[in-house]
Amino acid sequence: MGISLKTEHLKRYRDIAWLLMKYGRSDLVKSAGLEEAIEGEPGEKPQQSAPAKIEELADDIEKMGPTFIKLAQLLSTRADLLPQAYLDALSRLQDNVGPFSFGEVEQIVSAELGVRLSKAFSEFESQPVAAASLGQVHRARMRDGRAVVVKVQRPGIRETMSHDLDVLADIAEFFDAHTEAGRKYEFAPLLEELRKSLMSELDYRQEARNLTTIADNLREFDRIVMPHPVEDYTTSRVLTMDYVSGKKITTLTPLAMLELDGYLLAEHLFQAYLQQILVDGFFHADPHPGNVFLTDDNRIALIDLGMVARVPPRFQESLIQLLLAISEGRGDEAADIAERIGQPKNNYDAEGFRRAVSELVLQNQTLKLENLNAGRVVLRIAQISGEYNFRQPPEFTMISKTLLNLDQVVHTLDPKFDPNFAIRSYSNVIMQQRLSKAFSAGNLYSTALEFKEFAEKLPARVNQLIDSVSKNGVQIKVDAIDETLLMEGFQKIANRITLGLVLAALIVGAALMMRVETTFKIFGYPAIAIFFFVIAAGGAVMLIINILFRDEQRDEKKVSGKQ
Repeated sequence: MGISLKTEHLKRYRDIAWLLMKYGRSDLVKSAGLEEAIEGEPGEKPQQSAPAKIEELADDIEKMGPTFIKLAQLLSTRADLLPQAYLDALSRLQDNVGPFSFGEVEQIVSAELGVRLSKAFSEFESQPVAAASLGQVHRARMRDGRAVVVKVQRPGIRETMSHDLDVLADIAEFFDAHTEAGRKYEFAPLLEELRKSLMSELDYRQEARNLTTIADNLREFDRIVMPHPVEDYTTSRVLTMDYVSGKKITTLTPLAMLELDGYLLAEHLFQAYLQQILVDGFFHADPHPGNVFLTDDNRIALIDLGMVARVPPRFQESLIQLLLAISEGRGDEAADIAERIGQPKNNYDAEGFRRAVSELVLQNQTLKLENLNAGRVVLRIAQISGEYNFRQPPEFTMISKTLLNLDQVVHTLDPKFDPNFAIRSYSNVIMQQRLSKAFSAGNLYSTALEFKEFAEKLPARVNQLIDSVSKNGVQIKVDAIDETLLMEGFQKIANRITLGLVLAALIVGAALMMRVETTFKIFGYPAIAIFFFVIAAGGAVMLIINILFRDEQRDEKKVSGKQ
């Protein structure tokens, strides 16, 4: 049984079938019934590929259009799905296509901004400075003299991608349901991930928000520059932002590099990405050398923030532990953490997976400084996961690709930069920032609300407990009844409950007072609120000490007295 071919999708079915057959997956073509799409076509059918043909993969995908370019870029982050030779081929994929006409640019910008181009800008260059599959960029100048660049979305790109995604969805669903490869690799979720990513990239308002958010998160990194968007001149299809004057770091001459403090810039950039990934949980996921500029005042500029990713807090903690284990050569611990992050599939080889990860980390520890590559180690762990039937979360492979690109950038700035040392030396700062974030006013207020809910429900639960005790609903089995000891125990419980309610009330009151403006402050917070927090903390510590130590001493005395 094959897939039901839709007439309006025949051309795309044909393109996909030819690509799969050329690169050695004629079995998927046959199982899906895609041979019908290429029957009767002129020319010879492609045969099973030789390894050398892998070098042509990027060119073939570029010819298929923007959707497949983006799919290939996504696949280049999935080391668990493709062999290294294919990953290398896809990593060389270029998203450079011919520009569309200035007449179309003028029409789109005018329609989106609701005003003629000549009214919105005092200058607007007709020749784009860059053109890609989703859009192209033009230099311009605002009426107030502000130099900007305007990114304009390619005409009809949304419709083209929607059509291509429908075709790919039909094929992915069939493969997942009827082929061994589909059951193993699960193509439909991968395609859904692509759809979400593309929809986000096609909304330039989202990219503007990304620019603002990451610029705010990195405001303490004075050597990192982010172009600020012009909100009134930004829509879903037009993005206007500051023009950053500089050069790609890959175009810098050796003489220009000598005039830079390359190590300092590399360290600054690497630390900025560690903060994005491990503290902020929101990071620029495409820091390849083409998106990193050196400004005229020798700072690093990050552009093109269409591709971003988020990291859940719990995953951040595991990732910190994994990176530290890799940087310090603790192979067994790295294997434990990598296993804890993901989920096993059917026929998971736990022993083989742990051994392979451990050996990988130990090998990385013996490399010379110039060969160290933290990103490649994490990417290789993702590959090992696929080999041993273990599923890592999508964020894992995205982070590995980001670190891999980042390694290339920092080694361009300084070939002797040591990412492992940077991770170890910056780990204390990361932990301080995470603790500071955990104890922010918002988190404390959230905790106070939880205490408030607990305090509100506690009397009812105590009443239920007392009713159960009075109605003999609670049975206590003892060897001998000691009424005095029993009453002391109940009194102790009542005292602890009362003290807990008082402490909870202090915390809730302090949290509410945090919002009261006052001139008397401690550490930037209202002094009365801090005073109540200190009292509550002291009371909690005393209660814990009383429970852990004094109760135990009393029990030992009573036991010895009975003896």
